[in-house]
Parts: sequence; structure tokens; C-alpha cells
Amino acid sequence: MKETNPKADRYFIDGCGRCSLAGTPECKVNNWQQEMSLLRSIVLDCGLPEELKWGVACYTFQKSNVLLVSAFKDFCAISFFKGALLKDTNGVLEKPGENSQATRRIPFTCVQEIINKESVVKAFISEAIEVEKAGLKIDFKEKTELLFPEEFQKKLDEIPAFKKAFNALTPGRQRAYNLFFSAPKQSKTRESRIEKCLPRILEVKGLNER
Repeated sequence: MKETNPKADRYFIDGCGRCSLAGTPECKVNNWQQEMSLLRSIVLDCGLPEELKWGVACYTFQKSNVLLVSAFKDFCAISFFKGALLKDTNGVLEKPGENSQATRRIPFTCVQEIINKESVVKAFISEAIEVEKAGLKIDFKEKTELLFPEEFQKKLDEIPAFKKAFNALTPGRQRAYNLFFSAPKQSKTRESRIEKCLPRILEVKGLNER
């Protein structure tokens, strides 16, 4: 089993640490603390190094992102970056959004559910590692280029991590943010919307995700 990463400990204990809810009962990570801890153990048992990226626990193979363990309002989940390439004959994996081309996830709402699916989860992790070993790539469909408002483009240029996280979003989520940021006529309002959404984008979440 790989060792836990101290940088990721904070995420599993009190959430991302960036919001006012961190460490409180309302924190989404605290809501799924037992489930998240179990998922963490399962992934580490598969030998993947643990990192903290975009404010969540990320697991890699030879520096390539393989999967995330993260919490949402109604469930926690293990998400595979190249899940579309995994064999899913029983329909266990789901798309995070209708336009998701690569990512697939398995949501959980209780500890027993994770225990019941542990062998399935480990099989998917093993296959995801083999996908990286083989150097397989997602054949992304060409997406229409978005025209960003000046204030948003400036923020993307100023913060590399912000740009990387935004690029990791599905095309549909990117379009939703762009429409939201572009709608106001005043620059001040556009800037305010961008600042409010910055933490959410850094967590690679859609506009209306909690």
C-alpha cells in the first residue's frame, strides 16, 4: 500500500480548506468522511501515489492523472480521467455530465455500498493503470472554440492552475461558465462573477454543482 500524502490529509479531514464551511458539519467532505476514508484506502492499496490537485485527492501513474476521490452534496465518488476507455459491461460507470467525453465516475452514498463494490472498483483501477501503461488516448470530438470575455481571459492567463482546471471541465460546463461570465454588460459585474466562481472551477466543478 502506498503511503498517504500529508498534503491530501487536510482534504479528507476538513475539506478543501478554502471555504467557510471547512471543518464544520456542513462541509461536504465531513458528510462523507467514512466513505471517503474507505475509498482512499482502496485506491492506496492499488499502489497509486496520492496528490492534492484542484483541491481534491488525485491519484497518478508515472505522473499521469488516473483518478480522483471527491465529495459532492449528495454522494462521494471515484472518478476516472479516461473512464470512457474502461470496459463497463455492467453499467457501473456514469458520465459526470451529458457532454463528458473522457471522465467516468462511480458514485457512493454509504460505506456498505463501497464494501460491496470494492472488487469492482479495484478491477477498474487496475484497468485504468493498464490504459496508462499502454499510452491510450481519448479521441476527443472537436469542440467549438469559445470566445471568452476579456476579464475571464485575463484571469486564465494570470493563474495557470485556474486555466488548467477550466480546461479539465467538460465542453458543456465550459460553455455554461462562459455564458454566465459574458452575460453582464458591466465589466465590474463580470469580474465579480468570475471571482465568485474561481474556487468552484479550481475544484473542477460545473456552474450548478455543489
